[in-house]
Amino acid sequence: MFKVTGGLAAAAITIGSLLSVTALAESNAKSGAVFVMTNAATKNEIVAFERSANGSLTETQRYDTQGRGSSGVTDPLGSQGSLTLSQDHSLLFAVNAGSGNISVFGVRRSTLAFLDKVPSGGSEPVAIAERQNLVYVLNAGAAGSLVGFTLDFGGHLNQIKSSTTFLTAAASGGASLAFSPDGQFLVVTEKIPNNIDVFRVNLDGTLGPIVVNQDADPGIFSVSFAPNGTLIASETGTPGVTNSATISSYSTPASGNLTPVSEHVPTFGTANCWNAITPDGKFVYVSNAGTASISGFTIGKNGSLTPISGTIVGSNPQGSTNLDIAISSDGKFVYTLNSGSGDIGVFEVESDGTLNNLGIAGQFPKSEGYNGIAAL
Repeated sequence: MFKVTGGLAAAAITIGSLLSVTALAESNAKSGAVFVMTNAATKNEIVAFERSANGSLTETQRYDTQGRGSSGVTDPLGSQGSLTLSQDHSLLFAVNAGSGNISVFGVRRSTLAFLDKVPSGGSEPVAIAERQNLVYVLNAGAAGSLVGFTLDFGGHLNQIKSSTTFLTAAASGGASLAFSPDGQFLVVTEKIPNNIDVFRVNLDGTLGPIVVNQDADPGIFSVSFAPNGTLIASETGTPGVTNSATISSYSTPASGNLTPVSEHVPTFGTANCWNAITPDGKFVYVSNAGTASISGFTIGKNGSLTPISGTIVGSNPQGSTNLDIAISSDGKFVYTLNSGSGDIGVFEVESDGTLNNLGIAGQFPKSEGYNGIAAL
């Protein structure tokens, strides 16, 4: 497991009145926020929303990432994790796919403070993952690569020497990456060859050799880890076939060769590309963009997936094209980024895992390339 050593631990974060990272995390835990990224080609921005106790959202401010997005129409980045909160929710990371760099913000509830911007080390960064001050960015363009960074307490990124690791082929459709809870593995998806790649994380933060696992179901897109170590994968399904999307779960042995736990579990929706897991690891929700629906599953202690109710636990209005999905840090609310309707779907999590539709929030241009959502 990677650990920060030396002078990195001595740095202090400066946001407003020199609040510490710990103080920021404690402050964030007392209230909530949701962040959405515009991915605009001329000036990429983060749109911040304050979350009230009942889950409703109020837009507060927009923040310049000091980089450029890719722009586009619907889901131009084709990824999960383009906007990512740190484990303690004190930092927010954003990719600037158009300018090839990544930005870091300090977070205090819905207020952001720009801290750093560094080159991604590759072409077209689309996703970021962080764990214990180790950050990896997934570059989907050109050769397709992963690049590692150390993160100091000032929110500054420093590229790790010899950390650049290439995927199986150029432009292979890298879409998602996630650290295992114990920090031993970094898992990445490649859409075109339908691969789930596993890398062991070395003590110096570099990655070991790639272990390629071809997904048994078509359309691999995103992966997330539950707190118990279960890897959950979203699969879009057979192209052109309605309601063919699936979800699968795996365990990750030391060899890096994934062991299936639940495979081919239908979501009864179309284009399941994104998933989010509740902080307690009890439920996972997936966003079916093609049918404007959300499917829900209970995660067993052994990693097995059991459909909640009729599997479809929430629905956005037809044509919403709900893309990425996020869950509040208290596990009470689910939010979807709705590209087709230009808003955010708001849902309350009931005790049995079903969702209570609370309507929509926000207003932004329809189908204009917005990508990425994060919630605390």
